[in-house]
Amino acid sequence: MIEHHVRVHPSADRLPREEQLAWKLASVATGTGELEPASVEMAVNRVIDNASVAIASLLRRPVAVARSQALVHPSATPGAQVFGSLTRVSPEWAAWANGTAVRELDFHDTYLAADYSHPGDNIPPLLAVAQHTGRTGADLLRGIVAAYEVHVALVRGICLHAHRVDHVAHLSAATACGIGALLRLPTETVYQAVQQAVHTTTATRQSRKGEISGWKAFAPAFAGKAAIEAVDRAMRGATSPSPIYEGEDGFLAWMLDGPRSDYTVLLPEPGEPRRAILDTYTKEHSAEYQAQAIIDLARRLREKTGPLERVRSVVLHTSHHTHHVIGSGANDPQKYDPAASRETLDHSIPYILAVALEDGGWHHERSYAPERASRPETVALWRKVSTVEDPQWTRRYHDPDPERRAFGGRVVITLDDGSVVEDELAVADAHPAGGRPFDRPAYQRKFRTLTEGIVTPTDQDRFLSAAAGIAERKAAGLDELFPAVDTEAVREFDDTLPKGLF
Repeated sequence: MIEHHVRVHPSADRLPREEQLAWKLASVATGTGELEPASVEMAVNRVIDNASVAIASLLRRPVAVARSQALVHPSATPGAQVFGSLTRVSPEWAAWANGTAVRELDFHDTYLAADYSHPGDNIPPLLAVAQHTGRTGADLLRGIVAAYEVHVALVRGICLHAHRVDHVAHLSAATACGIGALLRLPTETVYQAVQQAVHTTTATRQSRKGEISGWKAFAPAFAGKAAIEAVDRAMRGATSPSPIYEGEDGFLAWMLDGPRSDYTVLLPEPGEPRRAILDTYTKEHSAEYQAQAIIDLARRLREKTGPLERVRSVVLHTSHHTHHVIGSGANDPQKYDPAASRETLDHSIPYILAVALEDGGWHHERSYAPERASRPETVALWRKVSTVEDPQWTRRYHDPDPERRAFGGRVVITLDDGSVVEDELAVADAHPAGGRPFDRPAYQRKFRTLTEGIVTPTDQDRFLSAAAGIAERKAAGLDELFPAVDTEAVREFDDTLPKGLF
């Protein structure tokens, strides 16, 4: 790997574009060559994962809103498909609809480092562009692996959340790079697209604070749509704000650490295998990633605790990020509100821990139902749960060694007689270093579970076969990556929405 040092430069420096981070990222994308089998295997897994959660969310309001907006922008041949519809639309609108569907349940892959991310958010815009431009499955896989490479590098090197900047700024840059690799565009074109994408998708983290709304699902879809539009403009010869990262009025200087910003981004050398996708991991449970290990831990603790009415307090000792973002350290009263939105509850570790202790598991719909959240005994237990930052868990969260890195914590339950039950878990069972790492059969089971009753068993088989053979699929074969559903039922649900401008 090559260390690329990124800092603010005054305009008088005339920083050569070859020394700019945007150019380096574009070079990684355009230099992506033959892919390693393990990276291809994981890219296929993530296509399956995305389809699973997208299909499961088809009848949720944010997804229906995005889909309804997309479907009034039909495209001339070829266009791109939308989950839940037979209508082909312009690729940027397909990315908008499908990106929202993938993100809605907070149930697909994750990567956590200096910042955090859901790299699978790159796939909907890449798939839309591949369909619209008639590219093959091999082209799509190259784009996915390149996008993950860039996304992981940015998340490792540059922290956004400390400055309350939403993580989609890294996503849009990665998506622009993935599209560049997919289409084999010149480095110059991808460089311009990256800068436009970053410039137009820098937003605050209020979308993930307090009463969290449906915009949490829209935000990555917006970034994917913006990246497609940026690439389109760059292909037509448009230039961009430059240097977007290093400029004295640029991203680092005014959005992050200011004029003294100094970051190190590790990027692969020319010809080095693109393996960053292998460092990412998916979710077994539909909740914020830091809750994954805690849900698994709650299943173990439930067997030791006895009647939960005896619980006096529950304290989760965990990392700075978990405590301050989804724990009581966020100081968000909404995280303890039984009437809070689903988006808020899936970012409330006190709620998640309480329900997981009661139920011994987690469900992407039942665990968030309003009647579930307002159950009196649940609310009573929920109010007894708090989090504290433990420096040991913060260090483990940021450990450079993936084998030692930890996203879990230690739960201490004090009972009414003063006795204590406690246990800890470093990573979720489904994590690559966990007790039951997700493999291809696990991704297939997740797909079948989430699409049961929506996709017939025959069509489930058809989709899984198509996904497994992405590398050999010609352009028309990408249509088979959209499982068949009852589109009439979806249309009827969409018709219940109020009308907008389009």
